Parts: sequence; C-alpha cells; structure tokens
Amino acid sequence: MGSRKYNQFFTWLKNLFSGTPDVICEITQAKQLIIAIDRGGVPLNPAKVNQIARNLGLEVSRKAPVEETIERIRKALARAK
Repeated sequence: MGSRKYNQFFTWLKNLFSGTPDVICEITQAKQLIIAIDRGGVPLNPAKVNQIARNLGLEVSRKAPVEETIERIRKALARAK
C-alpha cells in the first residue's frame, strides 16, 4: 500500500525538477546558429543544420555540404529582415 504513495512522491519530485524545454521559433534558431558560427563555432551535427534549414522552408539534400547549407540559411535570414 505504501509503495503507491512512494511512487507518486517520486513522480511529483521528478516533474518538479524537470523543466519543460523552451520552444524556439525557426528564425531565432537560425540566428543563433549563424551567431555561433560567426564567433568561431563549428557545427558538429550536419543533420541539425539541415533541420534548421528545412524549418525555414529550404529544400536541403542530405548530400549537400554544410557550408552551402549555412550560406543558404544566411540568405534566407537576410530576406526575412
């Protein structure tokens, strides 16, 4: 009988400390990527870069070089301003 209360307590505790991730719009995500790259960062995950580009409405091939995709994202952001 006590195990149910025990499980409910730990479920409550887990929910208390696990925050929900903030939802970031596509343009903000793309801007953050470009800012990080301009500061000297290197995108380690090409799939993430492709996903950001697709969220902006760009068609991206899986075989496209990351540098090309980043340039297309830059152009899309320039058009969005």
